[in-house]
Amino acid sequence: MTTTDVRAVRSYPLTDPAVQPMLDELAVEYLTRYAEHFTPDDLRAELKRYPAEQFEAPDGDLILILEGGVPVAGGAFRLRAEPELGDRARLTRAGTRDDAGLPTVRTAEYKRIWTSSAHRRRGLARAVLAELEVRAAALGYERLYLTTGPRQPEAAALYLATGWTPLFDTSLAPEEIGPLAFEKWLCPEPTAPQS
Repeated sequence: MTTTDVRAVRSYPLTDPAVQPMLDELAVEYLTRYAEHFTPDDLRAELKRYPAEQFEAPDGDLILILEGGVPVAGGAFRLRAEPELGDRARLTRAGTRDDAGLPTVRTAEYKRIWTSSAHRRRGLARAVLAELEVRAAALGYERLYLTTGPRQPEAAALYLATGWTPLFDTSLAPEEIGPLAFEKWLCPEPTAPQS
């Protein structure tokens, strides 16, 4: 980044036209990697699967990193209220999901993590993850959760490198697992009461 570039991080509603480049490029990425699983119409429906208001306060946020006013990276989170994926034996703390797989602690689910293909390998995805983490903590979340596809090794490597715990057996081929679930805790490990 040169000294004339100006980087800003801003929240946007999912319906804002500024978010469309992120959604368009995510659609191309997903169709390229998972063409046999999605038609373009299926993919459009998937990208609109969650109502826009879920990515707004009080339970969510959607951010874009802008350089010179142009979106170059972004991501969002929402309150996770559905069963989660992952191997129960790999959860870092007992009691984080009930028998149906629902989170039992306030959990933010990251969605739509994106870096423009023209701006990759510059640390922007790490900046998105860090900013979302700060914002989720400010909204009172204790835990973060996300999934990525088995054909996105760059994403899986990024999550591992930034302190996320895999909820799957990393010795297996990702295609054998399907969606790869991760978690990260925002609050310290509870300590046992002293007697």
